Amino acid sequence: MTNQILGQVIGIPINSAANPAEMPQQGILCITSNQYHASPNFRQSKMESMYDRMNKFAQGIREHVKIGPKLSETVKGKLRLGARILQVGSVKKVFKQNFNHSEGEKLVKASQCYLYTTAGPIAGLLFISTDKIAFCSERSMKVSTSNGDLLRIRYKVSIPLNRIKRANESENMKDPSKKYIDIVTKDDFEFWFMGFLNHQRTYKFLQLAVYESQ
Repeated sequence: MTNQILGQVIGIPINSAANPAEMPQQGILCITSNQYHASPNFRQSKMESMYDRMNKFAQGIREHVKIGPKLSETVKGKLRLGARILQVGSVKKVFKQNFNHSEGEKLVKASQCYLYTTAGPIAGLLFISTDKIAFCSERSMKVSTSNGDLLRIRYKVSIPLNRIKRANESENMKDPSKKYIDIVTKDDFEFWFMGFLNHQRTYKFLQLAVYESQ
């Protein structure tokens, strides 16, 4: 990856149909700010709608487990991430395999969560290191190329700590127990993460990482 890209907020647009030859480092593209810009009321409405879908998703898992011994395809999808970590050997190795890392950079926290996109929530791992915040989807995604072929790539986001303007802890106004983390960059990109097993602990690690990078 070039030095210019190393200093940017990068990721893979969910609706991208770019030519692979134009994609730097295995399909990673720069995100434009207007893909994540929205009014507060619009964001709140989208978040509430997304949480309703997540609640139905979780209820479906509980009901399926009660009904019979077989896991649904959705549950199997969630288990793929754990299997992948076991195959690679550790969370640190998963981080190093998916993201460029500088000499001396250390991974301090990794959490399972969802990244919200305009196409819906994407399950994956959020990494907090001494240099960046990064997210990698648990499953690869299909992207159409200009010649009609399908390219399978993982949805990735990488945010250098020194590019973060603020990290906010927000909640659903209808249900305060539903919390999410809103990361805003100096270029006014916004990234919404939710569904953490330990939301408060992850948020504290994130705050500390951003503070120490300043």
